[in-house]
Order: sequence, then C-alpha cells, then structure tokens
Amino acid sequence: MTTWQGWQHFATTPPPTPPHPGTPERSDEERLAYHSAFVTVRTPAIDTLTTSVRTLMILGGHQQTTARPSLIVTGPAAAGKTTALLHVGRACHLAHAQQHPPPARSVHAPVPVAYVLVPPAASAKALAGEFARYLGIPVTARMTQAQITDAVCHTYNRAGVRLVLIDEIHRLNPRTTTGAETADLLKDLTERIKATFVYAGIDVTGTALFSGVRGAQLAARASLVECGAFPARLGKREPFRELIAGVEAALDLRTHRAGTLVRHASYLHQRTAGRIGSLTRLIRQAAIAAILDGTERITKTSLDAIRIDHLAETHHHTKPGNRPR
Repeated sequence: MTTWQGWQHFATTPPPTPPHPGTPERSDEERLAYHSAFVTVRTPAIDTLTTSVRTLMILGGHQQTTARPSLIVTGPAAAGKTTALLHVGRACHLAHAQQHPPPARSVHAPVPVAYVLVPPAASAKALAGEFARYLGIPVTARMTQAQITDAVCHTYNRAGVRLVLIDEIHRLNPRTTTGAETADLLKDLTERIKATFVYAGIDVTGTALFSGVRGAQLAARASLVECGAFPARLGKREPFRELIAGVEAALDLRTHRAGTLVRHASYLHQRTAGRIGSLTRLIRQAAIAAILDGTERITKTSLDAIRIDHLAETHHHTKPGNRPR
C-alpha cells in the first residue's frame, strides 16, 4: 500500500463481510480466506479518528500561511493504530472518489490519499524518496534532497492529495542529526503540501518526538488520538466484553455457540492484555484451526492451544497464577 497502485487496490477492494442469515454457506476455502482478512471491528478510537480527520481536513482546507493542524495516533503495540489509520484512509478515498469522479475517458483517477511508512533510521533524503515512490515520481542518485522534496510537493499538490498518512513515526529520533533532519523534512512537507497529515506510532508521547524545540512545534500543531488497551471495566460498562461480542458476531463457523467467547472475557483479557490486535489474532487463528480440524467451534481448550504474539504471551505467563511451575 506504499504505492498509489497498491493503495488504490486496497481502498477500492470491498472489505470482508460477515455471514448474513439466509445467504448460502461459504466453502471452507472462502471461510479460511475470510478469517485471514477478517472484518474491521469499529472501536472508539476509529470513531474519534474519523471525526477528527474530517474536521481537520475542513479546518485546514483553505489555510495558506502556516502548516495545517495534524493528528497523531498513538498507543502500545497491537492496539489497532494502523488498522484505524487505514480504515480512515479508505473512507476518505472512497468519499472523495464519489464526490469528484474523474472526467469521462480520463486515465487519471483522483489521488486523495497518500500512505507512507517511515523507514528504520530514515534519513531525510530516504523519507523524501518514500514520498516520491508512492506516486512514482522519478528519482535519481544524483538528485539532492531539496530536488526530491520540490518534486514531491509539486506532484502531490498537482495530484490533489488531501490526506497524508505516515505510519511508524516512532522510528524518528530528533535527538540524532539524521533524525532531526528528517523531522525538519516532515515539517517542511506539512507546510508545502496542501493536505492534512496524520501520523501513527508506538507510544509517541514517550519518545523523543515530543522533546526539545522540534517536539514543542509538533505538540503545538498535532492533536492526539489514543489507541489504548481495552479495560475490562470502565464505570458500569465492560468495554473489552463489548469488543469480544463484536468479534464473535463476525465469525463464520458452522457449530460455534454465540456467547462462548463473551463468557471467557476475563481469560481473553488476561491472554491479550486487552489489546485488540492480539485479541483478533487469537480468535482468527482459533477460527482457522476450527475449520481445518472440522470442529467448527472455538472453546477455551482450543484457545489455549493457540500461540499468538510474544508480547501478549509474555504478559499472560507473567501474570500471578499463570507462571509455569
């Protein structure tokens, strides 16, 4: 998705849909593919991000003199940051394409959204190259960073990019010379490209991104959207149980009993530390195993047999009562 062609394919491909009563049963292969891709479960963070992006795109739409206000999606690993980012990007892409269809016989589709990953230890020139690669802007080894940046800003504005999504922002460290130059490049791009910038990264507020003069500038321009772990209880509500119910309702298993996973909410919270990424991985893997072995249902025993990401497993096994004896 870090090229326009890849992003356009992602944004225009219909997302997976859960089974509907009265429709024909899907084959095993179709259901395996469905649980592999799976649905995007709406979360408060996705709703907040959707509203905030729409508002800031309008707010910054006619701003000329300074950088437009931006957003930062932050939170721990496996908390759903990238999922939220992509969900909002797809929605923006589809809405823009519907409102501004290309002229008849035009070979150029609208380019409302750009999606860029920050490379590890990225230099400013390398990051500028990633922006160029997204739109297929020719870059040669002899080109300077300033030349690449000029080409990027000109092409992005000409293509009508309105939303720029930058993932893995925590990889930037402005305390190093290379990181500082890269952070300055991002500031330059936000001022020259007529788009709203949305960043996503792991626990961004605890990194060097918010320290020093550069950090103060970023903090003054960016609002935070938190993608945190789901608490077991929040006042009278049980957010994690509600999340499980949403995931369970989307399963496509032939003999699974509805409510089974909800009854194991405490166990699942312990297994996943309340992280949506770890939860959906665990349940999706269990669903795929249930199709492959023919049981067609998920139980606590089958969940116990699934190994998921090391972060969640480490949390689970260090909990009191779960340490191996």
